[in-house]
Amino acid sequence: MATEKNTIAVSSKVAVVRCDTYEERSVEAAVFRAVELLGGLESILSSGEKALSRESRIIMKPNLLAKTSPDKACTTHPAVFKAVGSLLRKNGYNNLKYGDSPGNPMIKVEKVAEECGIKEAADAMDIPLGNFESGIQVDFPKGRAADRFILCDEVVKADGIINICKMKTHQLERITGAVKNTFGCVYGINKGASHARFATAEVFAKMIADLNNLVKPKLHIMDGIVAMEGNGPQSGTPKAMNVIMVSQDPVALDAVFCYLVDLKPELVPTNVSGMEQGVGSWQNLNIISENGQMTIEEAVKEYGDRSFNVQRSTEYRGMLKPIRFLRPLLEKKPVVKTERCIGCGICVNACPVEGKAIYVKKAKKGKPAAVYNYDRCIKCYCCQEMCPEEAITVKKSLLARIMDRNWKV
Repeated sequence: MATEKNTIAVSSKVAVVRCDTYEERSVEAAVFRAVELLGGLESILSSGEKALSRESRIIMKPNLLAKTSPDKACTTHPAVFKAVGSLLRKNGYNNLKYGDSPGNPMIKVEKVAEECGIKEAADAMDIPLGNFESGIQVDFPKGRAADRFILCDEVVKADGIINICKMKTHQLERITGAVKNTFGCVYGINKGASHARFATAEVFAKMIADLNNLVKPKLHIMDGIVAMEGNGPQSGTPKAMNVIMVSQDPVALDAVFCYLVDLKPELVPTNVSGMEQGVGSWQNLNIISENGQMTIEEAVKEYGDRSFNVQRSTEYRGMLKPIRFLRPLLEKKPVVKTERCIGCGICVNACPVEGKAIYVKKAKKGKPAAVYNYDRCIKCYCCQEMCPEEAITVKKSLLARIMDRNWKV
């Protein structure tokens, strides 16, 4: 037990370095400095469980949710990816590949990487794309929610993973950062099936915690130079946060993200399940900056932004139990902006519900548009997540918006 406590104490360090541009030399300097503040790359990769040598097969795992340009702040910026690759190479780690499982399994990983600028960055460093187009079942009897996963072929074969995540909002889990980014290790259509099987935010988070305990990335590097707020994880608004953050503890890293945007870490299901299931801790954070150790309050003052648009209310969980009659007035649901919808059907493909909760209605006059069957909708927001036209948003009532921003109840 003493060893476990010491491991948590060490891994709960979070390094925060300011970086207000994607100019390559500046990003590289910020990434190098952040990792140095944690003790240096070799010390991190060669220690603990799944220790890595310079011959180890390492996967660089960015966020490649969808085919979007880097300026949309939806995916890991290629400058950050390139900086991590440069750090690995300069430290003698050359057995590298990269990849992710995008949200739309019908699109090849290489096409998504090309549109996001990651392929060009990888090609410049001669880092090949790994096999993320096929999957292997891996049993996980220790799982709290999931006892098996279909993982991408390359993930199973890898000795270690470097998680290069993006700072973004998420309609189901409030935020997506280090913990949630591991979901891209799950192969193809099995991601949609997971949303159907683990339909609530809390149960889904338990599954994500199981996944983290299975794949155990060695290091988590968060691209927070330009984050995404609002209708994330694909259709939100870019928001400058001007930070690179690094940790061995994904829960701690996401918790610092939460504090910087005035969101209580305990309201994020992936933080709660991550801590309960031993992935990491959002308590007793050890924040390190270029000016030394910082308290949470000091970090928020230096790097935070309370105007960041994220869901802060507790809704009807916990505190709202005595007033459950308000629940219908506080629920949120996905809605289609018909003026933007082109009737492409990607939302229908993304819906994990048997029989589908959304369909494309072909109008006799005008253009086709997506329509919901809310009786079937499980509020997983896969449709919103994958819409390429930003035509789906999550609607909240006026009461819910007031409570979210002003009362946080």
